[in-house]
Amino acid sequence: MAKSIPRTGSQRNARIGSRKNIHRIPKGVIHVQASFNNTIVTITDVRGRVISWASAGTCGFKGTRRGTPFAAQTAAGKAIRTVIDQGMQRAEVMIKGPGLGRDAALRALRRSGILLSFVRDVTPMPHNGCRPPKKRRV
Repeated sequence: MAKSIPRTGSQRNARIGSRKNIHRIPKGVIHVQASFNNTIVTITDVRGRVISWASAGTCGFKGTRRGTPFAAQTAAGKAIRTVIDQGMQRAEVMIKGPGLGRDAALRALRRSGILLSFVRDVTPMPHNGCRPPKKRRV
Protein backbone atom coordinates (compact mmCIF):
# COMPACT_ATOMS: atom_id res chain seq x y z
CA MET A 1 0.00 0.00 0.00
CA ALA A 2 1.28 3.42 -0.88
CA LYS A 3 1.30 6.10 1.77
CA SER A 4 -1.20 8.87 1.33
CA ILE A 5 0.28 12.30 0.70
CA PRO A 6 -0.79 14.76 3.42
CA ARG A 7 -2.64 17.83 2.18
CA THR A 8 -1.05 21.10 3.22
CA GLY A 9 -4.38 22.77 3.85
CA SER A 10 -5.73 20.05 6.11
CA GLN A 11 -6.30 20.97 9.73
CA ARG A 12 -5.37 17.48 10.94
CA ASN A 13 -1.69 17.87 10.05
CA ALA A 14 -0.99 21.52 10.83
CA ARG A 15 -1.52 22.68 14.39
CA ILE A 16 -2.78 26.23 14.63
CA GLY A 17 -1.67 27.98 17.82
CA SER A 18 -1.31 26.16 21.09
CA ARG A 19 -3.58 23.37 22.25
CA LYS A 20 -4.35 25.06 25.57
CA ASN A 21 -7.05 27.63 24.98
CA ILE A 22 -6.44 30.57 27.26
CA HIS A 23 -9.64 32.14 28.54
CA ARG A 24 -9.84 35.68 29.83
CA ILE A 25 -10.83 35.48 33.50
CA PRO A 26 -11.51 38.91 35.04
CA LYS A 27 -12.55 37.67 38.50
CA GLY A 28 -11.62 34.62 40.55
CA VAL A 29 -11.44 33.02 43.96
CA ILE A 30 -8.13 32.25 45.69
CA HIS A 31 -8.23 29.42 48.23
CA VAL A 32 -5.31 29.20 50.68
CA GLN A 33 -5.14 26.03 52.78
CA ALA A 34 -2.46 26.44 55.42
CA SER A 35 -1.73 23.38 57.55
CA PHE A 36 1.22 22.99 59.89
CA ASN A 37 3.06 20.83 57.33
CA ASN A 38 2.21 22.45 53.98
CA THR A 39 0.45 25.37 52.29
CA ILE A 40 -1.71 24.83 49.19
CA VAL A 41 -2.86 27.79 47.07
CA THR A 42 -5.66 27.05 44.56
CA ILE A 43 -7.06 29.66 42.19
CA THR A 44 -10.50 29.05 40.67
CA ASP A 45 -12.93 31.02 38.58
CA VAL A 46 -16.22 32.20 40.08
CA ARG A 47 -17.94 28.89 39.22
CA GLY A 48 -15.28 26.89 41.09
CA ARG A 49 -13.26 25.44 38.19
CA VAL A 50 -9.55 25.26 39.03
CA ILE A 51 -7.36 27.50 36.89
CA SER A 52 -4.04 27.28 38.72
CA TRP A 53 -2.64 25.77 41.89
CA ALA A 54 0.65 25.45 43.72
CA SER A 55 1.86 24.12 47.02
CA ALA A 56 5.02 24.47 49.03
CA GLY A 57 5.87 20.87 48.09
CA THR A 58 5.59 21.51 44.35
CA CYS A 59 7.82 24.58 44.72
CA GLY A 60 10.67 22.32 45.80
CA PHE A 61 10.48 22.51 49.59
CA LYS A 62 10.89 19.21 51.43
CA GLY A 63 10.10 18.03 54.94
CA THR A 64 9.56 20.60 57.68
CA ARG A 65 10.49 23.51 55.38
CA ARG A 66 7.12 23.14 53.63
CA GLY A 67 5.32 24.60 56.64
CA THR A 68 7.41 27.79 56.74
CA PRO A 69 6.06 31.22 55.79
CA PHE A 70 8.65 31.61 53.01
CA ALA A 71 7.46 28.39 51.36
CA ALA A 72 3.86 29.66 51.48
CA GLN A 73 4.92 32.97 49.95
CA THR A 74 6.70 31.15 47.12
CA ALA A 75 3.67 28.91 46.47
CA ALA A 76 1.29 31.88 46.34
CA GLY A 77 3.57 33.72 43.92
CA LYS A 78 3.86 30.71 41.63
CA ALA A 79 0.10 30.09 41.57
CA ILE A 80 -0.77 33.71 40.85
CA ARG A 81 1.79 34.17 38.07
CA THR A 82 -0.24 32.10 35.60
CA VAL A 83 -3.59 33.79 36.28
CA ILE A 84 -2.17 37.28 35.88
CA ASP A 85 -1.24 36.25 32.31
CA GLN A 86 -4.87 35.21 31.77
CA GLY A 87 -6.07 38.69 32.72
CA MET A 88 -7.34 38.29 36.28
CA GLN A 89 -7.78 41.67 37.97
CA ARG A 90 -10.05 41.04 40.96
CA ALA A 91 -10.21 38.13 43.38
CA GLU A 92 -11.78 36.97 46.61
CA VAL A 93 -9.56 35.18 49.12
CA MET A 94 -10.64 32.24 51.30
CA ILE A 95 -8.11 31.23 53.95
CA LYS A 96 -8.43 27.90 55.73
CA GLY A 97 -6.27 26.33 58.41
CA PRO A 98 -4.05 27.21 61.36
CA GLY A 99 -0.63 27.07 59.66
CA LEU A 100 2.22 29.55 59.62
CA GLY A 101 1.75 30.25 55.90
CA ARG A 102 -1.57 32.09 56.25
CA ASP A 103 -0.20 35.61 56.62
CA ALA A 104 2.77 35.09 54.30
CA ALA A 105 0.54 33.84 51.48
CA LEU A 106 -1.85 36.75 51.96
CA ARG A 107 1.08 39.20 51.89
CA ALA A 108 2.29 37.67 48.61
CA LEU A 109 -1.23 37.97 47.14
CA ARG A 110 -1.45 41.65 48.10
CA ARG A 111 1.89 42.37 46.43
CA SER A 112 0.87 40.63 43.19
CA GLY A 113 -1.21 43.54 41.90
CA ILE A 114 -4.58 41.77 41.93
CA LEU A 115 -7.33 43.74 43.67
CA LEU A 116 -8.64 41.64 46.58
CA SER A 117 -12.34 42.34 47.10
CA PHE A 118 -12.51 40.52 50.43
CA VAL A 119 -10.54 38.13 52.60
CA ARG A 120 -12.56 35.50 54.46
CA ASP A 121 -11.45 32.96 57.04
CA VAL A 122 -13.24 29.68 56.28
CA THR A 123 -11.46 27.49 58.85
CA PRO A 124 -13.91 24.79 60.01
CA MET A 125 -14.74 25.21 63.69
CA PRO A 126 -16.47 22.38 65.57
CA HIS A 127 -19.45 23.25 67.75
CA ASN A 128 -18.11 20.78 70.34
CA GLY A 129 -18.27 17.90 67.87
CA CYS A 130 -16.09 14.85 68.46
CA ARG A 131 -15.06 13.51 71.83
CA PRO A 132 -11.32 14.14 72.42
CA PRO A 133 -8.94 11.20 72.81
CA LYS A 134 -8.14 9.98 76.30
CA LYS A 135 -5.41 11.81 78.21
CA ARG A 136 -1.83 10.81 77.40
CA ARG A 137 0.12 8.96 80.12
CA VAL A 138 3.88 9.23 79.93
